[in-house]
Amino acid sequence: MAGFPIEFAGRIKTLPPYLFAAIDEMKQKAIARGVDIINLGIGDPDLPTPKPIIDALGRAAADPKNHQYPSYEGMLAFRKEVADWYKRRFNVTLDPVSEVLTLIGSKEGIGHIPLAFVDPGDVVLVPSPGYPVYPVGTSFAGGQSYLMPLEKKNGFLPDLDAVPKDVAKKAKLMFLNSPNNPTSVVMSKDYFKQVVAFAQEHQVIVCHDAAYSEIFYDGRRPASFLEIDGAKDVGIEFHSLSKTYNMTGWRIGFAVGHKQVLTGLGKVKSNLDSGVFQAVQEAGIAALRLDDSVTDGLRKVYQERRDVLVPGLKKLGLEVDPPPAAFYIWVMVPKGYTSASFTAHLLETAGIVTTPGNGFGAPGEGYIRMTVCTTKERLAEAVERIKKAGW
Repeated sequence: MAGFPIEFAGRIKTLPPYLFAAIDEMKQKAIARGVDIINLGIGDPDLPTPKPIIDALGRAAADPKNHQYPSYEGMLAFRKEVADWYKRRFNVTLDPVSEVLTLIGSKEGIGHIPLAFVDPGDVVLVPSPGYPVYPVGTSFAGGQSYLMPLEKKNGFLPDLDAVPKDVAKKAKLMFLNSPNNPTSVVMSKDYFKQVVAFAQEHQVIVCHDAAYSEIFYDGRRPASFLEIDGAKDVGIEFHSLSKTYNMTGWRIGFAVGHKQVLTGLGKVKSNLDSGVFQAVQEAGIAALRLDDSVTDGLRKVYQERRDVLVPGLKKLGLEVDPPPAAFYIWVMVPKGYTSASFTAHLLETAGIVTTPGNGFGAPGEGYIRMTVCTTKERLAEAVERIKKAGW
């Protein structure tokens, strides 16, 4: 029996290939050729999830009460633990009932929130280069992304004064990300104060992605957007257990802040998903109760790796600054290369997977992103391979 042509919706046709899927395809082709790959492309922690979290999951998974549908907004016990963690970490007070919403990882919440507040033709302010889900979620809601370039001359921060008044007037949401992916730049409290003033003036909902707030170096803890007076009146903050506790595959995160904004996101979620498996939420409670010795240990490992890769790249003549947070290294490509051609060159000549900066948005052209999600030994080997390959 003959089939019929399958036609994708316009929103799918206009999507670029998901960046990390394209990177993985490139990597798999190299592996098929027998190349020993050093993967510095995707920011996926290579360290195991701490044992107390795994043990908590095992106990909770065996409990039949956790085998049914969870609540849409998340277990109150988990949301209370989030509120307690925010109070300890940032001295921010949250009502666990109305100001905390459980997510299936922060990516899910970021992708869904435009559906709650953006109508076709509305504008969303998006940092670029940035996490691809910001513009994709906007596109799915029928909105238009206005890119805020992250340029070295501005310290890789969005220049709020450069946003045209007519654009700001039409904007419904503004995505921000600190510590930043891919540049690793951290926003100061003074900068956040400017954001609050901008949001109040233009009535823009701020959506701050803080997924990397617990990966920082030299003891310099990043601030929460919600620490700023008035921040809770203009927006929310997304967080994830993925990077903080090596739980990327577990899919659990949360959004906190403005009650009505969370209500809107919650309405979308209640119609599109059925919440997070309660056993995973029980494991999340165990994670948030861990003392700082666990996260201190993770930060120490990443800092040691950073301090192998960055000096090594500098010795090779590459222009790169040590990141203050996150586990990304933002490297300027050598003269004569584009982001894509240097990425291809490193893969073909050195067996090293990196991410082209322009894959995060046009303003990322001229850079590549590397991660430190592999051992010090492999990072040192990567430097040696690049040295031998030259450019």
